[in-house]
Amino acid sequence: MASSPFKRPPRKVGSTSSADLLKDKGNPNAVIESLRQIYKNKIRPLEQTYQFESFHSSPLTDSDIAAKPMVLLLGQYSVGKTSFIKYILEKEYPGAHIDRFVAIMHGEDERAIPGNAAAVSADLPFTALTKFGTAFLGKFQVSQLNSPVLENVTFIDTPGVLSGEKQSIGRAYDFPAVVEWYAERSDLILLLFDAHKLDISDEFKRTITALHGHDDKIRVVLNKADMVSSQQLMRVYGALMWALGKVFHAPEVVRVYIGSFWDQPLQNKESEALLRAEQQDLLNDLKSLPRNAMIRKINEIVKRTRMAKVHALIISHLKSEMPSIWGKSSKQNELIEGLENEFIKIARQHKLARGDFPVPEKFKELLAEFKIDKFPKLDKKLLANVDEALTVDLPNLMQDFPQTAKAVPAVARNPFEEMGQSSPDGSRTGPPADRVWTYEYVDRSAYIKKFNECGPIEGKLSGAQLKPIMEATGFDTTLLAKIWRISDWTKDGYLDADEFVVAMWMCDVKKNGWAEIPDELPAGLVVHRKI
Repeated sequence: MASSPFKRPPRKVGSTSSADLLKDKGNPNAVIESLRQIYKNKIRPLEQTYQFESFHSSPLTDSDIAAKPMVLLLGQYSVGKTSFIKYILEKEYPGAHIDRFVAIMHGEDERAIPGNAAAVSADLPFTALTKFGTAFLGKFQVSQLNSPVLENVTFIDTPGVLSGEKQSIGRAYDFPAVVEWYAERSDLILLLFDAHKLDISDEFKRTITALHGHDDKIRVVLNKADMVSSQQLMRVYGALMWALGKVFHAPEVVRVYIGSFWDQPLQNKESEALLRAEQQDLLNDLKSLPRNAMIRKINEIVKRTRMAKVHALIISHLKSEMPSIWGKSSKQNELIEGLENEFIKIARQHKLARGDFPVPEKFKELLAEFKIDKFPKLDKKLLANVDEALTVDLPNLMQDFPQTAKAVPAVARNPFEEMGQSSPDGSRTGPPADRVWTYEYVDRSAYIKKFNECGPIEGKLSGAQLKPIMEATGFDTTLLAKIWRISDWTKDGYLDADEFVVAMWMCDVKKNGWAEIPDELPAGLVVHRKI
């Protein structure tokens, strides 16, 4: 017989080199706090000393590190970005028809927060956007609404990328720079194209170029594919891949999803099976974001730290090449002109990968605004701290945080079975159950807060984690086993957020005497959502 999942495994003895940063190994909240401390104490000092923000990206805030997975949508006008988000949420959000940057986030009340107010809120991960000025903030807003989907992910809707004659009008802010900022913080980047018009404008090309270094996050969506015949769709797909190859300049093929992401029936039934399968693949990709969010977050910190280290070595190397008294101006021009050769020297001296170095042309433009002789020398202590973060602290976090939840044997999937039977509670009368078994009627907020406090792994809680909580209701094991069986409709031995809400709601229903627990999951409690 499989061992019971309801005994807590013994904890490992030991600590990271960062003085017990991770006290509760595997707990997402503890991992977030560890990341904050590692970044604050070992990485950010190096970034600040060598002006990393001026060349790459602004420092991360606590809200940045704790932020939910973010999905960035980009595309030209009328490709269906807003309709795509409404399709996923199954409802409209505030400001859905305004052409601006909109962060769609979870909130108990439906409201829109203007950009200037959102940028000064410490609770939101957007304080660094102030560097783009009021012209941008006037074109940005946060839309909050109560949606179960948004409990796990945030969507970023963007203005339509300019094309044709509109490109000559320009914007009052640096659009590619703003996109780059969001791309660094996003877990998934969706480039949407219309099956009727595949032209990639100059601004869209610049926007895609701004995504350099985030290729692993990029997916392409060929939207409105039901508007063309199967033969036309095959030609459109080929033309899209050819056009993308000219922009990305990479041998790897970008994953392209084909579908029609809106709330209307498919117009052309010829390719229905293909479109349905492709849409489901994309939904599965989105669904996996919360499960893998912590690992990706650590990965992004590692990538940023490597960039910061290389940046510090570049700055200190250029400083060391400058004369102490005469000829500073001419030497600076010489170093900037031959920056590619300096990169090669630095890579050889410190055994660095060339892929970790910035794009030379862009770095030259930024470097020309500074006086190299004013840069600081190499601080070996700061560099040692960053190396320790890269080689010890961050790998330990990866090792301590489980990447997958172990499969629970079928015999042990209900933590209240095989514990001995006891007589059921006396029945209690209550009000009619016509609304009691309706999921939309349930106030999820308190349950979700308790769910997150338990430290879910891959978005799920085990029987061992939930057994004390359910036993605290005072119900006998027969009833608890029944509630677990009904709530664990995936039959995997874990409860995800929706299943947990149903289980806790059933406990409260029974405790308050509103209704008796049914033998099967009521149809009204079945959760319907796309991701």
